[in-house]
Amino acid sequence: MIPIIKKLKRGPVVNVIRMSGVIAEAGRFGSGTLSDATLAPILERAFRKSKPKAVAIALNSPGGSPVQSSLIGARIQRLSKEHDVPVYAFCEDVAASGGYWLACAAGEIYVDDSSIIGSIGVISASFGFHELLQKQGVERRVHTAGQDKSMLDPFRPERPADVKRLKALQKKIHDNFITHVKSSRGSKLTSDKLFTGEVWIGKDAVDNGLVDGIAHLDTKMKEMFGKDVRLNAFGQKMSFFKRLGLSSSVDMFSNIEERVFWSKFGL
Repeated sequence: MIPIIKKLKRGPVVNVIRMSGVIAEAGRFGSGTLSDATLAPILERAFRKSKPKAVAIALNSPGGSPVQSSLIGARIQRLSKEHDVPVYAFCEDVAASGGYWLACAAGEIYVDDSSIIGSIGVISASFGFHELLQKQGVERRVHTAGQDKSMLDPFRPERPADVKRLKALQKKIHDNFITHVKSSRGSKLTSDKLFTGEVWIGKDAVDNGLVDGIAHLDTKMKEMFGKDVRLNAFGQKMSFFKRLGLSSSVDMFSNIEERVFWSKFGL
């Protein structure tokens, strides 16, 4: 008698995408950069492979480029709609500025008790060196076609008209950020005073409607999809040299610049 082999019943699948790093154009901060170009193939696979019941995003980012944040967020929402797959974001150390923009691409957002959330604002920072040049007897020579071509040149005195123009640009980007958050969070938000650039920790973010609750990825997915849920990991691959602990001088300077983003949040 030939034994009948029963097909093993496999649990539901949740594909997990890890997003950790500064948001910037591809290569801006080395292999750890979060950009639409580097994440696009990962996102496409995650929404297709194994017919997932959901896609979970393990997020840890202090922010960065508003354009890349918008592109990545829009891609996540488009894929979710096309494949009819819900998205859940789980914020770790920090999801601030562009990091929170990405979190808002999910249908629900969960955090740790100590996660840093928010920073809904726009910032531009630079230095002014014109007085140093004068003391050193260095003459700055700039020739342009177009009176505003040298706007905010750090080697020339700051002009009020340049600052006014910069703030106008920042306001437009800030308005886009606010629109995205309101579109995602809707009536969950408790106030219109959440868009000042302030950050909140854990439960305070929940109380303000910026996130949906305190929960960790593994536990929440098992709670929602059963203890047999299978979590498949997706993420960016580390370069061969990074795996060996090697880096170039360019990487060293990029790492210093990247640390500036994290240091704002004590990380």
